[in-house]
Order: sequence, then C-alpha cells, then structure tokens
Amino acid sequence: MPEASKGERIFRGIPVSTGVCRGKILVVDRTRPAISGRKVTESEISEEINRLEKALVQTRQQILEVQRKVSEGMGAQEGSIFDAHLLVLEDRTLLDEVVRVIKEEKVNAEYAFHSVAERYATTLAAIEDDYLRERATDMRDVTSRVLNTLLGREDDLDLRDLKEPCIIIAHDLTPSNTAQLDKRNVLGFGTDVGSKTSHTAIMARSLRIPAVVGLKHASSELANGQYALLDGFNGVIIADPTDQSLYEYGQLVRKQLTLEEKLRDILLKPAVTLDGHGICLSANIEHAADASEVKANGAEGVGLFRTEYLFIEREHAPGEEQQYEAYRAAAAALKPMPVVIRTLDLGGDKFLSQLPVPAEMNPFLGWRAIRFCLQERDIFREQLRAILRASAEGNVKMMYPMISGLDELKQANALVEEYKAELRDEKIPFDENLEIGAMIETPSAVIVADSLAKRLKFFSIGTNDLIQYSLAVDRMNEKIAHLYEPTHPAIVRLIKATVDSGRREKIWVSVCGEMASDPVLAPLLIGLGVDELSAAPPLVPAVKFIIRRLKMAEAQALAQFALECESAAEILAHCQELAHQIAPGLFEAVTSSIK
Repeated sequence: MPEASKGERIFRGIPVSTGVCRGKILVVDRTRPAISGRKVTESEISEEINRLEKALVQTRQQILEVQRKVSEGMGAQEGSIFDAHLLVLEDRTLLDEVVRVIKEEKVNAEYAFHSVAERYATTLAAIEDDYLRERATDMRDVTSRVLNTLLGREDDLDLRDLKEPCIIIAHDLTPSNTAQLDKRNVLGFGTDVGSKTSHTAIMARSLRIPAVVGLKHASSELANGQYALLDGFNGVIIADPTDQSLYEYGQLVRKQLTLEEKLRDILLKPAVTLDGHGICLSANIEHAADASEVKANGAEGVGLFRTEYLFIEREHAPGEEQQYEAYRAAAAALKPMPVVIRTLDLGGDKFLSQLPVPAEMNPFLGWRAIRFCLQERDIFREQLRAILRASAEGNVKMMYPMISGLDELKQANALVEEYKAELRDEKIPFDENLEIGAMIETPSAVIVADSLAKRLKFFSIGTNDLIQYSLAVDRMNEKIAHLYEPTHPAIVRLIKATVDSGRREKIWVSVCGEMASDPVLAPLLIGLGVDELSAAPPLVPAVKFIIRRLKMAEAQALAQFALECESAAEILAHCQELAHQIAPGLFEAVTSSIK
C-alpha cells in the first residue's frame, strides 16, 4: 500500500514489545519542576544538607514500595530493575559532590542535587553502549523523585486511575511511570525516545503491553482523543487509520496468534533438524534472576553469562562471596543444564565507576576484557575463585573474553591453576574438570585458533566484535553502519576457519553474538558447522522454530554457497530466501504491509 492513505498518518519507531492495539490516544506531558538556585547563608547550610538527607530517605522508601509492588505483580526480575534506582541514592561520589556544591556555592539543596545529577545523566546519555546510556533514564527518574520530595510536590504524571482504555503517547516514560500502568486501561504506549534495552521496554514486555519507542516527535504531533493503531511488531503508529489498514492489521494479529501457538508447542522440544541433526540452543543472560527466562523460552542452558553487569550496576565492585552467590544461584536454578560464565568483559565504554581509568584514543582497542583482568589481578582473582567455587554445582563452564593470542590464554590458565591450588589448600570444593573456553572475537584469534584449541575445551564466537574488528566498522557510527555486514564473505570464512580449528582438536564451537539470535542467519551458522547457538532468551523460540524446519543438507548447501560467494548482499539474500521458504509463517506473522 502507499506510504500513507488519505487521512491516515504513519509514525515510525523502534518495536520493543510485540502486539497490535487500537484506540484513542492520551498524550501525557511530564512537566519537570523549574529548579531555581537560591543563595543560603552559612548558618543555613547544615539545614539544606539535612533537607537533602531526609529527601533521600523518603525517596528510598518510595522506591522500595514501588519495587515491592512490581515484584509481586510482575516478578523478581522486573523488581530488580529498581535496584539501579536505589544505588543512585547510595552513590557516595554523587552525594558527596552535591554536599560540596551546597557548601562551596552556598545554594539550596534542590538546585545542587539537580545540577550535579543532571551532569551525571548527560554524561551517561552520551555513552555509546545502549545499556549504560539507558541508565541516564534511571538517574533522571530518581532525580525527579528526590526533587519532588524536596519541593513537597506530588508526581505530576499519575497513570493509575485512567478513566477509559487508551494508547499512551509521551516524550518518555520512566520505569516508575511504567510500573503504574494498568493493563485494563493501557492498550499500548509509544514514546519519542528510548531503546530496546531500556528498563521501560523491559517492563512493557513483562506486562505484555504493545510498545514502540524512538518515535522522535510523535508526542508533539498527535492529539488527545485521536484514534490510532499501534503496531509493536514493526514499530509503527498509524493515526486515523483507514478501513484497509484496520483490516490488514486484523489479519496480522490472526497470523501472530497462530505463530505464538506454534512456538509454545515447541518450547519443550529439542532443536533438531528435520534429518535428525541436533543443535544445542542456549541463552545469553546478565543476571542470575534471568534463569527463569532461560527455562520459559525453551533454551538448553546458558551459553553466555555476562558477568560485567554484576560490576557496573553498583557503587562498589562485588567481592568473591557476592559473585559466588550470583554464579551459584544461576547454576543451581538450571541444573543439570550447563551455564557458561564469561569472565569480566569490562573496558571499551564499560568500566567500574570507582576505578580511575586513563583516557584512551581508541578504548575498544585498548585496556579491556582479558587485558584488563590480567593487569587487575586482585579483581580477577576474586572472580576466578568465585566461578571455581560455583563450579561445585557440576554444570558450570567458564570462558575468557577477547583472547587475541596464545600468551594471554597461557597467563589466564596459569592463574586458574594457582587459584585451584588455593582452594584445595582451603578445603573448598570445586569442579576439578571445569571446562574452560575462549571467546573468538578478533581476527588474530581465528588465525591462531589451532594453537588455542589445543589448550581449551570450547570456542565461543562473539560475532558482534568479530565483525567490528575484522571490517574496521563501528556500528554505532551512523555514517558507516551500513558497512557492518554479518554476511560479509570475510566473516563467513572466519567463522568456518574457527569451526575447522575446533574440529581438528575435537572441541565444540558456539556462537553467542547477535547472529545467533537471528532466525535468518541460523541456517548459515549451522551449515558452517557450529555446534551451539546462544541467543537472547525471547528470541530462542523463533530460532528453534526455524531449526526444526531445516534440513542439514539445505544448511550445508547455503554455507557452501556463502563460502564461494563474493557478495555480502547475495549471501544475505540466499539466507533470507531459505528462511522464508522453510518457515514462511515466522516472517509473515510479524510483517505488516505498511512499507
């Protein structure tokens, strides 16, 4: 159909929670309180600091109450989102700076808190890592609460008592706002800003409310009472939809319901091709609490536990005991399924807030991942001991990130042996046969993969970094993002070379980057000989769906074509053609005719 039929208007954004809804729009506007600076006398400074401390205590009580309600209504994982909010209130660096501003500039508490917190939030918002950038939203949510308390104001945006069903449109919704949403009256929501990794998006998925973010100017161009259709599959809002659009979306909903039923039917079935070739299909997680998502989506364990998020979400780095409890909890919850724990992948743009980090011209080529750990031995020792102790559960495996050569691997393995000896002397149990692997993320690692494989039990290919480093493309750079091509012939050949090195040494090979989460690319990876795919939990069912409709011969033929082809676009086209041919329902159900 045309871009927009007469009378209807289309707004495009990022789909973050699937589903289609239609109804009247309610545009909500968060009017932030005007914060003006007021000079205080020397004698009033202690009172301002006292006001700040009381406001922090009250805000903490408010957040704990929201967290309790969210945990009861949605689950512990969603409730844990508010741990990040509580940490803001305990961040001594932030709070000491606020107190310093009050004392030195002799200003009121709300002005000092607002100016310091906004400076922090602005810095976070500028970081290229989606996860850290979204923490700016958390900080602003907490800031708003503290300021409302200091000013004696109620939250101006209350979504608990809506009078009728509606589609919420806003510039932004904080996690606190989203926690208020009443499913009976909120059909769906759209925001001008946001990303798939935002806490608001995570909560929308938990509530099963269709949602679209990144709509840019929708909140200023849509009006209260306007009738609209929101498509959470394709990231589209259609204002004043025509009868034709409404009919087409009715068909889309029916197809999606059919697909969801099919995906539910295979959740407990193995990822096996039509001709009996089994693939281990596991999930990527960031917290021990994500174990429930692994099971709920039919994964066969954890192929990547990203441990850095245990570190960057808190003011102080977790000690050995805290890490042990997190790793043990994940392993215990998923036994006997395997849990592959990746050692710290800090660096690039992910660093501990309390660690002084030197400025680097190229942080992604600098002091990060295994390089960081081999120099920060105290941090690495605590983590390795914690993982070793958790391995006593019997289903833990461990891998190192960003190994670029044999020396790094030898150093890391030597440290593991040293800490094993410590634990033996202390009579602390661990798995003597703990399997250790390495992430293959650099071209150099692929080139020396034969040597690495002799000293490892498995490889895990991190396609995100492998593509970035091999093609010299920063995918966050809009000017060259089009050059970031997973089906580039060089990438296909690097994956095949890694698999071949693993085969020669009889070790298994996994893929845990975004390629593994893409149903279109799964047949190519399987055809190249990969043993395991590890995907984001919600994407596991779709990958399993396509594996169970695939013949190994088809996958191998696709891989052979890709290895001989010189064009990334042609390889991608063949991947898409095969995927649509063997599993048409997987793609028809999420694609509208709004082009």
